[in-house]
Amino acid sequence: MTDDRSSKHVAVLLGGFSSERPVSLSSGTACADALERAGYRVTRVDVGPDIASVLADLKPDVCFNALHGPYGEDGTIQGVLEYLSIPYTHSGVTASALAMDKRLSKIVAKAVGIPVAESRVMNRHDFTSAHPMAPPYVVKPVTEGSSFGVVIVSEGQSHPPQVITSKDWKYGDEVMVERYVPGRELTCTIMGNVALAVTEIVPQGHSFYDYDSKYVAGGSKHVCPAEISPIVYQKIRKLSLKAHQAIGCRGVTRSDFRYDDRFSENGEVIWLEVNTQPGMTPTSLAPEMALQAGHSFEEFVSWIVEDASCRR
Repeated sequence: MTDDRSSKHVAVLLGGFSSERPVSLSSGTACADALERAGYRVTRVDVGPDIASVLADLKPDVCFNALHGPYGEDGTIQGVLEYLSIPYTHSGVTASALAMDKRLSKIVAKAVGIPVAESRVMNRHDFTSAHPMAPPYVVKPVTEGSSFGVVIVSEGQSHPPQVITSKDWKYGDEVMVERYVPGRELTCTIMGNVALAVTEIVPQGHSFYDYDSKYVAGGSKHVCPAEISPIVYQKIRKLSLKAHQAIGCRGVTRSDFRYDDRFSENGEVIWLEVNTQPGMTPTSLAPEMALQAGHSFEEFVSWIVEDASCRR
């Protein structure tokens, strides 16, 4: 323990009230435990509607944002922390809002030359008996994370998925319809302005990298570093950093890609999205990539804390 760290009070924001609350609790607990092992004074804060008054009373030196989903990674909590003048981790208000909105982030990415899949945004109630684009395609909520609400429509499916217009749908009325890109799932973490390793995600018993693949032990296999050609490997790293910078992200992010190598080794690489609040659970990708680069979990979360600031 260093005197500098022991005098720094870190409030770890976890839980919250989005659909990703369980993941945030797990991420936040792991980060809080690691920060305590690293020597920081830590308070765990389960975020509720009274978060502004709670933090005003607590007066932490830094807030470690371990929230996932709406309110936690869309610029909302970042705005509260700016208002309270409390330094915080990860991306700021604008970048968080941009990255959370799949339509806007794709516009920015495409503008700087990052390859994205053809897509359109529409109201879910406008789904009729006709497909909005030729299958196969993917339907996803515009502002959700952790693969919530993602539906893959296969090539032979005769009509659009009925779940999209169902009264049980709880992911907002705006959805993105995007060309399905077959192939492999690749991801890369950015730490500051440094691209770490590229990892291939191989879902185990799942058709794609869904919620259970992400967060249930054994739900996916992570191959780090990914066993792909050096040309594609470096391309993924370059595109990840480009997306991070173009959207204005800070701290740690993770970009996800599809890589179709069916017809050639270098194939087609398509950027899907940037995650401004990557998972920090025991099965999460960003800590694994940091470890591959030589950073223990304690060192990784400590770096994130020391990178914190306002006006990000």
